[in-house]
Amino acid sequence: MLGLLGLGARGGNLAIGVDGVRAALQAGRCHAVVIASDAGARAHDKVVRLATARGVPRIAGPAGREIGSRLGRPPVQAVGVLDPKLAKGMLALGTGE
Repeated sequence: MLGLLGLGARGGNLAIGVDGVRAALQAGRCHAVVIASDAGARAHDKVVRLATARGVPRIAGPAGREIGSRLGRPPVQAVGVLDPKLAKGMLALGTGE
């Protein structure tokens, strides 16, 4: 999954961070959301509820530190997948909800 996240980041196909993911969800651009295993209450409150309401599948991801490291950033709690084919591949690999 981390490899696909890196690929998505290089292709500009990710919304990164809670605020970025929320904006992409509100705009109807997210095809899947990856939630860090150690995501805090804010991420769950802001992202998971909105993704559920919009019918966007969620994927349980690794720890935020691992996601951030792969993306060249500090720890990341949520990532929105903007490309439908990438989302399909990630859902096949991850635990989609």
